[in-house]
Amino acid sequence: MVPHFDLPERLPLFPLPGTVLMPRARLPLHIFEPRYLQMLEDTLKTDHRMIGMIQPDGAALASIGCAGRVIAFSEGDDGRMMISLRAISRFRLQQAEEGFAPYLRGLVEFGDFQRDLGTPETDPRMQRDRLFSLLRRYMEAHELSTDWEAAEKADDEVLVNSLSMMLPFSSSDKQALLESPTLGDRRELLEGLIEFALRGGDNEERLQ
Repeated sequence: MVPHFDLPERLPLFPLPGTVLMPRARLPLHIFEPRYLQMLEDTLKTDHRMIGMIQPDGAALASIGCAGRVIAFSEGDDGRMMISLRAISRFRLQQAEEGFAPYLRGLVEFGDFQRDLGTPETDPRMQRDRLFSLLRRYMEAHELSTDWEAAEKADDEVLVNSLSMMLPFSSSDKQALLESPTLGDRRELLEGLIEFALRGGDNEERLQ
């Protein structure tokens, strides 16, 4: 869905390792550091109410993140804020900027990700039986649980993007999933990562 506001040239950045926001997905976050509480306060004063979720990459930041609009927030008794972000579009980070604010801002470009502003993607080549078979084995091996009924009812994009955000992959793997050009590309990578983990590839001790 095309937003009713102009996409900004600059966004407040929230660097968070191991956390990505996928197109048209939602992400709950707890905000408690003073600088990010200030970021949230400043963001809520804007028309777009958008925050750029991005992963650190060594001493720098990843080149691609995803902008999310604050659609809900509540304050806890301890002053922490619980917010919900709805993805608007991925962006390419042109430059991270330090200024008077205690948090980073980024000069960003959205032009490469027009598909994020369109209708939800489908994946005609997805074989759900195969994906769910892999997923059940992965969940059992990692002692994880999920709402299987909801997962089976989810459409292609919700299913793939939710798994890409939630499964405990490395930060670099999550970044690769975020950067996948199409839903089909992301699903193929997701299946590959699950298969690799099932072979023990996620545990270096097994290779010694």
